[in-house]
Amino acid sequence: MQESNSLKSFGRLMTSLEGTSLTFKDKKLLSNNHVGGIILFSKNFESQLQIQSLCSEIKAIKDNIIIAVDQEGGRVQRFKNEFTVLPSMQDLGDYAVEKNNMRICHEIGWLMASELAASGIDISFAPVLDVDRETSSIIGNRAFSNDPELLIKLARNFINGMNEAGMQATGKHFPGHGGIFADSHISEPVDTRSYEKLLEIDLKPFIELQNNLSALMTAHITFPKVDDICVSYSDIWLKKILKEKLAFEGIVFSDDLSMKGAGDFSMGEKALKSIEAGCDMVLVCNDYDGTMGVIDAFEKNDVQMSSKIKDLKNSADINWNDLENQDRVKGVKKLIKEMGRT
Repeated sequence: MQESNSLKSFGRLMTSLEGTSLTFKDKKLLSNNHVGGIILFSKNFESQLQIQSLCSEIKAIKDNIIIAVDQEGGRVQRFKNEFTVLPSMQDLGDYAVEKNNMRICHEIGWLMASELAASGIDISFAPVLDVDRETSSIIGNRAFSNDPELLIKLARNFINGMNEAGMQATGKHFPGHGGIFADSHISEPVDTRSYEKLLEIDLKPFIELQNNLSALMTAHITFPKVDDICVSYSDIWLKKILKEKLAFEGIVFSDDLSMKGAGDFSMGEKALKSIEAGCDMVLVCNDYDGTMGVIDAFEKNDVQMSSKIKDLKNSADINWNDLENQDRVKGVKKLIKEMGRT
Protein backbone atom coordinates (compact mmCIF):
# COMPACT_ATOMS: atom_id res chain seq x y z
CA MET A 1 0.00 0.00 0.00
CA GLN A 2 1.29 3.44 -0.85
CA GLU A 3 1.79 5.70 2.17
CA SER A 4 0.19 8.62 0.34
CA ASN A 5 -3.11 6.73 0.22
CA SER A 6 -3.28 6.11 3.97
CA LEU A 7 -6.42 7.60 5.49
CA LYS A 8 -6.74 10.01 2.55
CA SER A 9 -8.19 7.95 -0.27
CA PHE A 10 -10.24 4.78 -0.05
CA GLY A 11 -10.96 2.13 -2.66
CA ARG A 12 -14.55 2.15 -3.91
CA LEU A 13 -15.32 -1.55 -3.43
CA MET A 14 -16.68 -3.10 -0.23
CA THR A 15 -16.51 -6.88 -0.17
CA SER A 16 -16.69 -9.79 2.28
CA LEU A 17 -14.39 -12.37 3.84
CA GLU A 18 -14.51 -16.16 3.97
CA GLY A 19 -14.43 -16.95 7.68
CA THR A 20 -13.59 -15.89 11.22
CA SER A 21 -9.93 -15.04 10.58
CA LEU A 22 -8.01 -13.86 7.54
CA THR A 23 -6.88 -16.39 4.96
CA PHE A 24 -3.95 -15.77 2.63
CA LYS A 25 -6.51 -15.02 -0.10
CA ASP A 26 -8.23 -12.47 2.16
CA LYS A 27 -4.94 -10.74 2.94
CA LYS A 28 -4.09 -10.46 -0.73
CA LEU A 29 -7.55 -9.07 -1.46
CA LEU A 30 -7.30 -6.49 1.33
CA SER A 31 -3.99 -5.27 -0.04
CA ASN A 32 -5.61 -4.24 -3.33
CA ASN A 33 -6.05 -0.46 -3.59
CA HIS A 34 -9.61 -0.79 -4.92
CA VAL A 35 -10.82 -2.54 -1.74
CA GLY A 36 -11.89 0.23 0.65
CA GLY A 37 -14.45 -1.63 2.73
CA ILE A 38 -15.21 -4.99 4.34
CA ILE A 39 -18.69 -6.09 5.37
CA LEU A 40 -18.92 -8.82 8.01
CA PHE A 41 -21.66 -11.46 8.32
CA SER A 42 -22.71 -14.10 10.84
CA LYS A 43 -20.28 -16.54 9.15
CA ASN A 44 -17.44 -14.23 10.24
CA PHE A 45 -18.58 -14.18 13.88
CA GLU A 46 -17.82 -16.46 16.81
CA SER A 47 -17.43 -14.11 19.76
CA GLN A 48 -16.86 -10.48 20.65
CA LEU A 49 -13.15 -11.07 21.26
CA GLN A 50 -12.79 -12.90 17.96
CA ILE A 51 -14.51 -10.13 15.98
CA GLN A 52 -12.33 -7.53 17.67
CA SER A 53 -9.26 -9.57 16.73
CA LEU A 54 -10.47 -9.91 13.13
CA CYS A 55 -10.98 -6.14 12.86
CA SER A 56 -7.48 -5.57 14.24
CA GLU A 57 -6.08 -8.02 11.68
CA ILE A 58 -7.84 -6.16 8.87
CA LYS A 59 -6.66 -2.73 10.02
CA ALA A 60 -3.09 -3.98 10.47
CA ILE A 61 -3.03 -4.68 6.73
CA LYS A 62 -4.84 -1.52 5.66
CA ASP A 63 -5.74 1.55 7.64
CA ASN A 64 -7.73 3.25 4.87
CA ILE A 65 -10.63 0.82 5.11
CA ILE A 66 -14.18 0.87 6.50
CA ILE A 67 -15.44 -2.20 8.38
CA ALA A 68 -19.23 -2.56 8.25
CA VAL A 69 -21.98 -4.91 9.41
CA ASP A 70 -25.78 -5.11 9.23
CA GLN A 71 -26.66 -4.84 12.93
CA GLU A 72 -30.16 -3.46 12.55
CA GLY A 73 -31.88 -5.51 15.25
CA GLY A 74 -34.67 -8.03 14.93
CA ARG A 75 -34.12 -10.55 12.13
CA VAL A 76 -31.16 -8.64 10.70
CA GLN A 77 -28.47 -8.82 13.38
CA ARG A 78 -25.19 -10.52 12.43
CA PHE A 79 -23.49 -10.53 15.86
CA LYS A 80 -25.30 -12.05 18.84
CA ASN A 81 -23.86 -14.10 21.75
CA GLU A 82 -22.26 -11.43 23.98
CA PHE A 83 -23.82 -8.63 21.96
CA THR A 84 -27.19 -7.30 23.08
CA VAL A 85 -30.00 -8.96 21.13
CA LEU A 86 -31.84 -5.95 19.72
CA PRO A 87 -35.56 -5.64 18.99
CA SER A 88 -36.82 -5.08 15.46
CA MET A 89 -37.28 -1.41 14.63
CA GLN A 90 -41.04 -1.96 14.29
CA ASP A 91 -41.22 -3.36 17.82
CA LEU A 92 -39.01 -0.54 19.07
CA GLY A 93 -41.21 2.04 17.35
CA ASP A 94 -44.40 0.51 18.74
CA TYR A 95 -42.95 0.46 22.25
CA ALA A 96 -41.68 4.06 22.01
CA VAL A 97 -45.17 5.21 20.98
CA GLU A 98 -46.86 3.07 23.65
CA LYS A 99 -44.61 4.60 26.34
CA ASN A 100 -44.63 8.06 24.72
CA ASN A 101 -40.84 8.02 24.96
CA MET A 102 -38.80 8.63 21.80
CA ARG A 103 -35.63 8.63 23.93
CA ILE A 104 -35.78 4.82 23.98
CA CYS A 105 -34.74 4.86 20.32
CA HIS A 106 -31.75 7.07 21.16
CA GLU A 107 -30.60 4.66 23.88
CA ILE A 108 -30.86 1.56 21.69
CA GLY A 109 -29.10 3.32 18.80
CA TRP A 110 -26.35 4.32 21.22
CA LEU A 111 -25.96 0.80 22.65
CA MET A 112 -25.90 -0.89 19.22
CA ALA A 113 -23.24 1.52 17.95
CA SER A 114 -21.22 1.45 21.20
CA GLU A 115 -20.93 -2.35 21.20
CA LEU A 116 -19.80 -2.35 17.58
CA ALA A 117 -17.34 0.51 18.11
CA ALA A 118 -15.84 -1.33 21.09
CA SER A 119 -15.25 -4.29 18.75
CA GLY A 120 -13.52 -2.37 15.95
CA ILE A 121 -16.50 -1.86 13.61
CA ASP A 122 -16.83 1.50 11.86
CA ILE A 123 -20.45 1.43 10.70
CA SER A 124 -23.66 -0.54 10.96
CA PHE A 125 -25.79 -0.13 7.84
CA ALA A 126 -28.63 1.44 9.81
CA PRO A 127 -31.23 2.69 10.20
CA VAL A 128 -33.79 1.36 7.73
CA LEU A 129 -35.82 4.38 6.57
CA ASP A 130 -38.26 2.44 4.40
CA VAL A 131 -41.88 3.30 5.19
CA ASP A 132 -43.59 -0.03 5.81
CA ARG A 133 -45.42 -2.30 8.19
CA GLU A 134 -46.45 -5.35 6.23
CA THR A 135 -46.46 -4.44 2.53
CA SER A 136 -42.90 -5.55 1.70
CA SER A 137 -41.79 -9.18 2.00
CA ILE A 138 -38.21 -8.13 2.80
CA ILE A 139 -38.71 -4.95 4.88
CA GLY A 140 -41.79 -5.44 7.09
CA ASN A 141 -40.77 -5.23 10.75
CA ARG A 142 -37.31 -3.89 9.83
CA ALA A 143 -39.06 -0.52 9.39
CA PHE A 144 -39.92 1.77 12.30
CA SER A 145 -43.40 2.59 11.01
CA ASN A 146 -45.71 2.94 8.02
CA ASP A 147 -46.31 6.56 9.05
CA PRO A 148 -43.51 8.69 7.54
CA GLU A 149 -43.83 11.52 10.10
CA LEU A 150 -43.60 9.11 13.03
CA LEU A 151 -40.78 7.20 11.35
CA ILE A 152 -38.78 10.44 11.04
CA LYS A 153 -39.07 11.14 14.79
CA LEU A 154 -38.14 7.58 15.77
CA ALA A 155 -35.24 7.34 13.31
CA ARG A 156 -33.85 10.77 14.24
CA ASN A 157 -33.57 9.66 17.87
CA PHE A 158 -31.94 6.37 16.85
CA ILE A 159 -29.43 8.22 14.63
CA ASN A 160 -28.60 10.68 17.41
CA GLY A 161 -27.85 7.72 19.66
CA MET A 162 -25.53 6.20 17.05
CA ASN A 163 -23.78 9.56 16.62
CA GLU A 164 -23.29 9.90 20.38
CA ALA A 165 -21.37 6.60 20.24
CA GLY A 166 -19.13 8.00 17.48
CA MET A 167 -20.82 6.11 14.63
CA GLN A 168 -22.16 7.67 11.44
CA ALA A 169 -25.61 6.61 10.20
CA THR A 170 -26.49 5.11 6.81
CA GLY A 171 -30.12 5.43 5.74
CA LYS A 172 -31.50 2.67 3.55
CA HIS A 173 -32.92 1.85 1.01
CA PHE A 174 -33.18 5.07 -1.08
CA PRO A 175 -35.70 6.10 -2.37
CA GLY A 176 -37.83 3.57 -0.46
CA HIS A 177 -38.32 -0.21 -0.53
CA GLY A 178 -41.50 -0.31 1.54
CA GLY A 179 -44.12 0.15 -1.18
CA ILE A 180 -43.87 -3.20 -2.94
CA PHE A 181 -44.06 -6.85 -1.91
CA ALA A 182 -41.20 -8.14 -4.09
CA ASP A 183 -37.81 -8.96 -2.51
CA SER A 184 -34.86 -7.50 -4.44
CA HIS A 185 -32.63 -10.32 -3.16
CA ILE A 186 -34.47 -12.77 -5.37
CA SER A 187 -36.26 -10.68 -8.02
CA GLU A 188 -36.03 -7.40 -9.92
CA PRO A 189 -38.82 -5.32 -8.32
CA VAL A 190 -40.73 -2.62 -10.18
CA ASP A 191 -42.64 0.14 -8.36
CA THR A 192 -45.06 1.97 -10.64
CA ARG A 193 -45.72 4.97 -8.40
CA SER A 194 -44.96 8.50 -9.59
CA TYR A 195 -42.26 10.76 -8.17
CA GLU A 196 -44.99 12.94 -6.65
CA LYS A 197 -46.48 9.94 -4.84
CA LEU A 198 -43.04 8.92 -3.55
CA LEU A 199 -42.51 12.48 -2.27
CA GLU A 200 -45.69 12.16 -0.19
CA ILE A 201 -44.53 9.00 1.60
CA ASP A 202 -41.33 7.08 0.86
CA LEU A 203 -38.95 9.95 0.14
CA LYS A 204 -39.98 12.00 3.19
CA PRO A 205 -37.60 10.33 5.70
CA PHE A 206 -34.64 10.63 3.33
CA ILE A 207 -35.36 14.32 2.75
CA GLU A 208 -36.12 15.24 6.36
CA LEU A 209 -33.17 13.30 7.81
CA GLN A 210 -30.56 14.01 5.16
CA ASN A 211 -28.60 16.34 7.45
CA ASN A 212 -28.50 13.59 10.10
CA LEU A 213 -27.18 11.01 7.65
CA SER A 214 -23.58 10.58 6.53
CA ALA A 215 -24.50 7.93 3.97
CA LEU A 216 -27.37 6.36 2.04
CA MET A 217 -27.76 2.92 0.48
CA THR A 218 -29.67 2.50 -2.78
CA ALA A 219 -32.61 0.20 -3.38
CA HIS A 220 -32.38 -2.25 -6.29
CA ILE A 221 -35.80 -1.18 -7.54
CA THR A 222 -36.94 0.32 -10.84
CA PHE A 223 -39.45 3.17 -10.77
CA PRO A 224 -40.43 3.39 -14.47
CA LYS A 225 -42.33 6.68 -14.02
CA VAL A 226 -39.02 8.27 -12.96
CA ASP A 227 -36.40 6.23 -14.86
CA ASP A 228 -36.56 2.90 -16.68
CA ILE A 229 -33.43 1.50 -15.00
CA CYS A 230 -32.73 0.30 -11.45
CA VAL A 231 -32.00 3.11 -8.94
CA SER A 232 -28.47 1.78 -8.31
CA TYR A 233 -27.58 2.50 -11.96
CA SER A 234 -29.71 5.62 -12.43
CA ASP A 235 -28.02 8.99 -12.72
CA ILE A 236 -31.51 10.51 -12.72
CA TRP A 237 -32.09 9.15 -9.22
CA LEU A 238 -28.57 9.50 -7.82
CA LYS A 239 -27.22 12.64 -9.51
CA LYS A 240 -30.21 14.68 -10.61
CA ILE A 241 -32.62 13.90 -7.75
CA LEU A 242 -30.49 12.88 -4.75
CA LYS A 243 -27.41 15.06 -5.21
CA GLU A 244 -28.79 18.03 -7.17
CA LYS A 245 -32.48 18.42 -6.29
CA LEU A 246 -32.30 17.10 -2.71
CA ALA A 247 -28.72 18.40 -2.21
CA PHE A 248 -27.51 15.28 -0.38
CA GLU A 249 -23.76 15.59 0.22
CA GLY A 250 -23.03 12.30 2.00
CA ILE A 251 -21.69 8.99 0.75
CA VAL A 252 -23.83 6.80 -1.52
CA PHE A 253 -23.51 3.01 -1.28
CA SER A 254 -25.01 0.59 -3.76
CA ASP A 255 -26.86 -2.28 -2.13
CA ASP A 256 -25.20 -5.66 -2.68
CA LEU A 257 -24.62 -6.09 -6.42
CA SER A 258 -24.83 -9.88 -5.97
CA MET A 259 -28.56 -9.54 -5.37
CA LYS A 260 -30.99 -10.58 -8.11
CA GLY A 261 -32.47 -7.08 -8.13
CA ALA A 262 -29.16 -5.71 -9.47
CA GLY A 263 -29.81 -7.40 -12.83
CA ASP A 264 -27.96 -9.89 -15.04
CA PHE A 265 -24.89 -7.91 -16.11
CA SER A 266 -21.39 -9.06 -15.20
CA MET A 267 -20.28 -7.92 -11.76
CA GLY A 268 -17.74 -5.58 -13.32
CA GLU A 269 -20.43 -3.96 -15.48
CA LYS A 270 -22.74 -3.56 -12.48
CA ALA A 271 -20.02 -1.88 -10.44
CA LEU A 272 -19.05 0.51 -13.25
CA LYS A 273 -22.72 1.39 -13.89
CA SER A 274 -23.19 2.17 -10.18
CA ILE A 275 -20.07 4.32 -9.95
CA GLU A 276 -20.98 6.17 -13.16
CA ALA A 277 -24.51 6.82 -11.85
CA GLY A 278 -23.21 8.41 -8.65
CA CYS A 279 -22.40 5.70 -6.10
CA ASP A 280 -19.30 6.39 -4.03
CA MET A 281 -18.83 2.75 -3.02
CA VAL A 282 -20.28 -0.53 -4.32
CA LEU A 283 -20.96 -3.70 -2.32
CA VAL A 284 -20.20 -7.18 -3.60
CA CYS A 285 -20.97 -9.75 -0.89
CA ASN A 286 -20.13 -13.46 -0.70
CA ASP A 287 -18.90 -13.63 -4.29
CA TYR A 288 -15.11 -13.85 -4.62
CA ASP A 289 -15.12 -14.23 -8.42
CA GLY A 290 -17.46 -11.24 -8.71
CA THR A 291 -15.20 -9.22 -6.41
CA MET A 292 -12.19 -9.99 -8.60
CA GLY A 293 -14.26 -9.05 -11.65
CA VAL A 294 -14.97 -5.63 -10.13
CA ILE A 295 -11.29 -5.09 -9.30
CA ASP A 296 -10.38 -5.96 -12.88
CA ALA A 297 -13.05 -3.58 -14.25
CA PHE A 298 -11.90 -0.78 -11.94
CA GLU A 299 -8.29 -1.29 -13.05
CA LYS A 300 -9.15 -1.29 -16.74
CA ASN A 301 -11.39 1.78 -16.45
CA ASP A 302 -9.08 3.72 -14.14
CA VAL A 303 -11.71 4.15 -11.40
CA GLN A 304 -10.27 6.65 -8.95
CA MET A 305 -10.21 6.23 -5.18
CA SER A 306 -12.38 8.42 -2.93
CA SER A 307 -11.40 10.78 -0.12
CA LYS A 308 -15.02 11.13 1.11
CA ILE A 309 -15.22 7.63 2.56
CA LYS A 310 -12.79 8.42 5.38
CA ASP A 311 -15.59 10.39 7.06
CA LEU A 312 -17.26 7.09 8.00
CA LYS A 313 -14.38 5.94 10.20
CA ASN A 314 -15.60 5.44 13.76
CA SER A 315 -14.35 8.16 16.09
CA ALA A 316 -14.99 6.35 19.39
CA ASP A 317 -12.50 4.89 21.84
CA ILE A 318 -14.58 2.41 23.80
CA ASN A 319 -13.41 -0.56 25.87
CA TRP A 320 -15.81 -3.52 25.75
CA ASN A 321 -15.48 -4.48 29.42
CA ASP A 322 -15.87 -0.88 30.59
CA LEU A 323 -18.92 -0.51 28.37
CA GLU A 324 -20.63 -3.68 29.60
CA ASN A 325 -20.16 -2.58 33.22
CA GLN A 326 -21.84 0.78 32.71
CA ASP A 327 -25.12 1.34 34.55
CA ARG A 328 -26.47 2.93 31.38
CA VAL A 329 -25.89 -0.27 29.41
CA LYS A 330 -27.49 -2.39 32.12
CA GLY A 331 -30.47 -0.05 32.05
CA VAL A 332 -30.93 -0.32 28.28
CA LYS A 333 -30.62 -4.12 28.42
CA LYS A 334 -33.24 -4.21 31.16
CA LEU A 335 -35.53 -2.06 29.01
CA ILE A 336 -35.13 -4.43 26.04
CA LYS A 337 -35.96 -7.38 28.29
CA GLU A 338 -39.07 -5.56 29.51
CA MET A 339 -40.10 -5.00 25.89
CA GLY A 340 -40.08 -8.77 25.51
CA ARG A 341 -40.04 -8.47 21.75
CA THR A 342 -36.54 -9.61 20.77
